[in-house]
Order: sequence, then C-alpha cells, then structure tokens
Amino acid sequence: MKLLSQLLHNKKALVGLIILTIIVLVAIFAPLLTEYSPTRRVGRPHQAPSWDHWLGTTRLGHDVFARLVHGARVSLAVGFGAGLLITVIGTVLGIIAGYKGGVVDEIINFFTNMVLVIPNLPLLLVLAAFIGQASPLVIAIILGFTSWAWGVRVTRSETLSIRQRDFVKSAEMLGEPSWRIMLFEIFPNLISIVGINFIGSVIFAVITEATLEFLGLGDPNTVSWGIMLYNAQNSAALSVGAWWDLLSPCFALAFLGLGLALLNFAIDEIANPRLRTGGMLNRWTRMVRIGEGKL
Repeated sequence: MKLLSQLLHNKKALVGLIILTIIVLVAIFAPLLTEYSPTRRVGRPHQAPSWDHWLGTTRLGHDVFARLVHGARVSLAVGFGAGLLITVIGTVLGIIAGYKGGVVDEIINFFTNMVLVIPNLPLLLVLAAFIGQASPLVIAIILGFTSWAWGVRVTRSETLSIRQRDFVKSAEMLGEPSWRIMLFEIFPNLISIVGINFIGSVIFAVITEATLEFLGLGDPNTVSWGIMLYNAQNSAALSVGAWWDLLSPCFALAFLGLGLALLNFAIDEIANPRLRTGGMLNRWTRMVRIGEGKL
C-alpha cells in the first residue's frame, strides 16, 4: 500500500499509468471501437486514412485501425504473460539461492550463469526457427523460460542483504520454517525489486515478440503488432507510400514502451533513496544561491 501511495504521487508513474490504462482499455473494448473485422477485407488495397478508415487499409484491404486495436490484445497478453513467468521464476530462484546458500545456491548460480552466457536473442531466434511459425503462446513460453537469469541475480543479491537483518534472525530463532520466512519476511521487502523486474520483463517480451514476428518467425494468421510489421514489410508499404501501414504498429509499440518505462523509472526512484532526493538537493542548492545573492 505504501508503494502504491508513493506511485500515485509520482508524476512519471501517473503518466505511465495513464498511458498503460489507455492501451489496456483499448485492447479490452476493441470490438466496440471499430465496426470492422481485423481479418476481413473492408476496403481497397492501401487506401489512405479517411473518415471510413481512420488509419487506412493494408495491401489486402484490411482496416489498419481494427488490426491495431485487436492486435493490442495479443501483444499485451504475450508481454504480461511472459513478464509474469520471467518474474516468478527469477524471484523464486533468487530468494531460495540467497536465503539457503551452500549447495543450493551453487546449483542455482551454475544454471543462472549458463543462461547468462548464452546470447538471448540468437537463442530465441534458433528456438523460434526450429519450432516454425510459433504462436503467441509458444513465444511467451520461450521468453519466460530463457530470460529469467537477470532477475535471479538481482533478487539473490538483495536477499543476501535482507537475510542478515534482525527481523529475519528473530524469525529463525522462533523456529519458523524456511518457506514462511522467505514468503512473509523476505519477499515483502523485495516488492520494489520485483516490480522493476516485472515491468522490465514486460517491455523486453513485447519488443522481442514483435521482433520475432517481424522476422517471419510468428504465426501469420495471428493479429498482433509484430505481424502487422511483418505484413507491412512484405507488402513494401513504405515503397508504395502506405506509411500508415508500417508506422501505426511502430507508434503503438513506442507508446506502450514509453508508459512502461516511465513506470519503471518511477519505481526505481522510490526504491533508490539517492534518486528520490535528487530534486530536494537541487532545490536546496537554488535556495542557498538565492540567499548568497541577498547577502
């Protein structure tokens, strides 16, 4: 509740929440925002934006706005689904490694280092190419099980610090089981780290999904922002002057990334006292200079 209250009083967080809320509402109410089907031909090929088609049409005569709002559902589902999976795996393994130590820590560190050594994007490209035209669900699962290592490293580092505090030692002396200490004593103190990890993972998942689909490794029958980019590239949209076909999903991805990034920056400021006091130090410096001028 304290973190939520601080977020609501942070300008970056408010702007980020507004942007994210708009995109989520658009995805939820997509059928109400347009009368056109995202998969049916409703106009001439590469028809320019007009009152009938706000963002024009594709080479196949599909309404770009309809595909954009319906595609938000798939892109958000992959982003938040993969982000949640990455965060859960990273948080659980990081807390266990940091609290248990010993052999458990060494085993988890071994697999973490192994995943970190392997370049992530080439690995994703190989896996997606091996599977073929991967569906959004498959892409989310691949992202979730190949991108958790950074979260483990950060969570483990914070857990090593928290486990030495008095309230954890007191719980151990009272004989509380390890799972209860990790869940109720350590985890609540990692909320800000987990939040940063989750939002960063969502950004990574959305961009990576769009990249894989843009390269032709996704299911072309799916309506998503990445597939929109793929289709626009195949139809040479920019070459024929149909800029709306390519720029619409680009701006949507950038808009979503901006909202999530602002949220991430806000949580980082709240969690990091040095960042949080930066504005206060600047105001104090200005006040000192004003006082010196009066003297």
